[in-house]
Amino acid sequence: MKILVIGSFMMDLVVRTPRAPQKGETIIGTDFSRFPGGKGANQAVSAARLGGEVTMVGMLGNDRFGDDILDELQNNQINTKFILRNDGSSTGVGFVTLEEDGNNRIIIVPSANLQYKPADLSHVQDLIKEADIVLVQLEMDLKVTEKAITFAKQFGIPVIFNPAPARTLEDHLLQKVTYLTPNETEAEILTGVKIKTLEDVKHAGRHLVNRGVENVVITLAEKGAYIIDRNGCEHVSGFPVAIKDTVAAGDAFNGALAVALVSGKSLMEAVHFANAAGALTVTKEGAIPSVPYLYEVEKFIQKYETSNRLN
Repeated sequence: MKILVIGSFMMDLVVRTPRAPQKGETIIGTDFSRFPGGKGANQAVSAARLGGEVTMVGMLGNDRFGDDILDELQNNQINTKFILRNDGSSTGVGFVTLEEDGNNRIIIVPSANLQYKPADLSHVQDLIKEADIVLVQLEMDLKVTEKAITFAKQFGIPVIFNPAPARTLEDHLLQKVTYLTPNETEAEILTGVKIKTLEDVKHAGRHLVNRGVENVVITLAEKGAYIIDRNGCEHVSGFPVAIKDTVAAGDAFNGALAVALVSGKSLMEAVHFANAAGALTVTKEGAIPSVPYLYEVEKFIQKYETSNRLN
């Protein structure tokens, strides 16, 4: 299961607080932590912990944060041979405000992530050609993401495109995407459709399919996810859990989706598996530290299904 992640690295600086401050307000937080993360790194670790053979491509600063993130990836058996280091830019950082209810507000400073250029990607075309699936996001230069998707399309390799942080995208790019995985907010930004109900979710998904996406999977947090393609729509239920920290839940979902698809599961089965991985992630703090292992996801699903049968 060769999974290639082309994406970002962030050192997450997390402040826990009873609530986020209002404009001009200072409040006292309750805790501070530092966790390796970034959407690309989170997704790579998720796929690796779930059994994927993962290679990561991107750029770190030549600094302590970069060293720590590289160590974390290598500890998770991820191939880091093609990760570049930049002397002129620091490793990306994410400033996370985590409220008591588990919700978060995040500001990222991509720094070295944006120094990875399309010319750098040209040197790893063979990695794309040899992959079983490619994961990309939007914390890098958009031109890099576009080129990665174009290469994958050219080589006939399926792409999971997690369009986050959200921005508007051109149809010519969406037409090359195999699986688009926005959450509700990202789907609104991509389509202009205000999402308040499941009917709105389906409408936004159809909009994206009509623009050329092959499969749209809109994630709905505890409500699961909706699959929309040219054959119709299907809701895949989520898993109810006690929320501690929602950081990296979407990334765990995407890594799990990649592993499940490459292992031969149907899209419905893959989304069910990915929903479980995402649910487990919100029960722990931090980005990479919260991403579950395969045995945890399998045990969680088995326990959930057994409970449903008994009820």
